[in-house]
Amino acid sequence: MILVTGGTGLVGSHLLYKLVSENEHVKAIYRRAHTLERVKHVFSYYTENHKELYDKIEWVEADLNDVPSLEIAFKDVDYVYHCAAFVSFEPNKYYQLRNINIDGTANIVNLSVSNNIKKLCYVSSIAAIGHESNPNQLITEQTEWNPEEDNSVYAITKYGAEMEVWRGTQEGVPAIIINPGIILGPGYWKGGSSGNLFRLIHKGLKYYTSGTSGYVGVWDVCDIMFKLMHSDLENERYILISENLSFNDFQKKVAQSLNVNPAKKEASTFILEVGWRLDWLMSKLFGKRRKISKQLAKSVRTKTIYDNSKIKNALQIEFSTIENSIAKVSKYYLKDSTKP
Repeated sequence: MILVTGGTGLVGSHLLYKLVSENEHVKAIYRRAHTLERVKHVFSYYTENHKELYDKIEWVEADLNDVPSLEIAFKDVDYVYHCAAFVSFEPNKYYQLRNINIDGTANIVNLSVSNNIKKLCYVSSIAAIGHESNPNQLITEQTEWNPEEDNSVYAITKYGAEMEVWRGTQEGVPAIIINPGIILGPGYWKGGSSGNLFRLIHKGLKYYTSGTSGYVGVWDVCDIMFKLMHSDLENERYILISENLSFNDFQKKVAQSLNVNPAKKEASTFILEVGWRLDWLMSKLFGKRRKISKQLAKSVRTKTIYDNSKIKNALQIEFSTIENSIAKVSKYYLKDSTKP
């Protein structure tokens, strides 16, 4: 039996589709019943018998910080995919991020140890990998994390969660950590998901930023997770990116796919520096949610390039092109956006 945490999220829902399509026996955790509709909707993208596949999943209502409910979820489980996480770059969300990403992962690891789980796969992020001082040097799985850097609160908590997983490997649970780039996938068009980028670009962006990052399709992520869990590989981490792209190139490709005009103006360093300060002030004066932090303003204008050779060599695979992933996401976005 397989347990999937975060089953109602972008990666979790697509992973569940992959698993039940492969006739795996699956349990999945959810926190709020209304989010189950998202999973059904994702399934409907790919097959006409989506209800039949969805009904194969055994759903368990649980919370990462509610150990008794997690103990019920872990009953008769052999393998765990830990996809649940809280994504936010708002500095004032640090303790909430820590509670879910670090403490929640610690609970998953502890129960994996006590239940003799055969293998654990943790979905981390490239945010939890260190940076190179030379922007033209490839970042690898061995690039050291520097705790003295001005890291985002999200990156800090994802790194802390990885430390919990490594602790679990020392206590007898074989594990795999994946570090995906920005994951492109359909069905989640608001909030912290990449789908929000498609929505914003479709509505019309005024500015683009000069930063570079790694991108990957959700389908590649799920296929690789499945292959890693069925392999003899363990106690390793793998960067999952298809391509490194500047945000300008990315937004141009998305705009073309959505048949809209791309942003024409670059957000200068001055605009971003003023922007995060005004954002902070509005938060302090009026209690508004932060949209851009100091760390995010720096990240979106920073060139970071990632090396995906380790996973390609380990599994002898090739990634889908980003153009292909963008085209698929755009197709589903346009389909959803025309619905009443």
